[in-house]
Amino acid sequence: MFKLKSLTLALGCTMALSTQAMNIQSDPENPGGYVVLRSELQAIEQSKTADPMYQVWADALTTAPNSVVEAILPGLATNPDNVKRAERVFPQADWDFLTQMAAPEYTYTRFLRAIGKFPAFCGEYTDGRDSDAICKKSIITAFAHFAQETGGHISKDNHWDNPNGLEEWQQALVHVREMGWSEGQPGYTTGCGQNDWQNQKWPCAPGQGYFGRGAKQLSYHFNYGPFSEAMYDGDATVLLNNPGLVADSWLNLASAIWFFLTPQAPKPAMLHVIDRTWVPSQREKDAGIGYGFGTTINIINGGIECGEQNKDKGQPVNRIKYWEGLAAHYQIPIEADEVNTCWQQTPYGSLNLNGATDVLYTNWDGSWKYHADRPGGISFECDLVGFQTAYSALVPGDYEKCVSNYYGSHASWPDVRVVDVLPEKPVDPTDPPVGGVPAWEAGKVYTGGEQVSYQGAIYEAKWWSQNNEPSKGDPWKFVSGTPTGPTEPPKPVDPPKPVEPPKPVEPPKPVEPPKPVEPTPPAGVTEFVPGQTKVANGDTVTFSGKCFVAKNNPGVWETPSQSNWFWDEVTCP
Repeated sequence: MFKLKSLTLALGCTMALSTQAMNIQSDPENPGGYVVLRSELQAIEQSKTADPMYQVWADALTTAPNSVVEAILPGLATNPDNVKRAERVFPQADWDFLTQMAAPEYTYTRFLRAIGKFPAFCGEYTDGRDSDAICKKSIITAFAHFAQETGGHISKDNHWDNPNGLEEWQQALVHVREMGWSEGQPGYTTGCGQNDWQNQKWPCAPGQGYFGRGAKQLSYHFNYGPFSEAMYDGDATVLLNNPGLVADSWLNLASAIWFFLTPQAPKPAMLHVIDRTWVPSQREKDAGIGYGFGTTINIINGGIECGEQNKDKGQPVNRIKYWEGLAAHYQIPIEADEVNTCWQQTPYGSLNLNGATDVLYTNWDGSWKYHADRPGGISFECDLVGFQTAYSALVPGDYEKCVSNYYGSHASWPDVRVVDVLPEKPVDPTDPPVGGVPAWEAGKVYTGGEQVSYQGAIYEAKWWSQNNEPSKGDPWKFVSGTPTGPTEPPKPVDPPKPVEPPKPVEPPKPVEPPKPVEPTPPAGVTEFVPGQTKVANGDTVTFSGKCFVAKNNPGVWETPSQSNWFWDEVTCP
């Protein structure tokens, strides 16, 4: 009956990100681009969204077809079960009691249709929780915020403007459009027309104004776009082109229910604070954030209304007053650990949750972690982040869009195409695989231990490699085979060198007369050879037919020639 938009998640999966293999190949249809397998991306996505809370969030945002919603009328037996529960715990009489000042665009039928769009609101709990009590508390919580966002705020004693003496918590839904704005008036177009991912995904329509409309006063194109996707099967343009529908149809209340069910991670969904599916992290507890109406204020407007400095500010004081009045009138039980105020809480916008392992996020953004085994070290993955991006972890198919950078939100990201089957690689007939080992590919990344065949031989990578020919050594080592290599053409034979004529015969050189024979050194006297003969003071040597006695340690280089500092010439014995 309902069109489910839930995610298929592998609960309990503990796969480490660093162990997830990816077979990334060059894209034959796009030079410089890459192809990745859809099955591998799905496995990575499942590993990163394994916490059961992701399924809870996805289920909460499941929507019914508009054809079913628009058939809902009070009292019909064909109404969805969650609508019947809402009628039972909050009948038409209660609606009339709280909307005596309401604008005519808000009706009980539209209220029921807004609930019918989201089966999780006033849905059935099968784990022992009281479904009716949670439904009633959810509706009264919503009305407390309606009274602040769109209420009359007229004193009970002001008989001129409030002749029936209504309590301020009875004055919800007075305004359907933001005061001072009307249809056809452009406005709230901050960011429209820029060349960024927000405008590619949620393009503003010319002449339209995205000022506050409906019970939640939906504002700005980056809120109208996502709400339109939820209402119209992923089509953001319906409400971007016609934002007035948020004022003049059942969407004026559906926008508030959608906001009530949507987590703004790290903020939880308001429903899961009320039904206690959400479990606050330790850092949230340390910041004073826990169960109770006060946390719903922090979710809506914590930066302005929560914290010690805002303890006496009008907006939070009003909200708390309206909640307490409604809770008392409708006898809503308040648990012992529930706090109505948020002045003791750190606003979510000021709460540093970086690195917290017990906090979940709901948006994808490109991961810039380095992966040595992938081309260029790029991850080809996306990570969960705590800010709005073009891609939601709660929308099927958005992870794949993030990896392929569908809206161009990741600067310098490679072109990625996702396929069900990787394209077959052509076999090079001149370099067939050897022994079943795949042939080396120039653009592919290899890591230590991987083997390839190349020109008749098998090689093994010693470490990371890309575009390194195996036959040229590092980072490759030879394993086996007979390298063939390319066949080189024969070298040309050099022509014979010309025979040189015989050189003329030179006349014989004149014979030099024999040199005189040097006298033989006297017996017991050493002949001094420069650089070789070692002498001590008092030793007698002969040199050039003369005798000398060493003094002052002449060494082997002080050649005797005459009496000087090192030598005394003496008569040879």
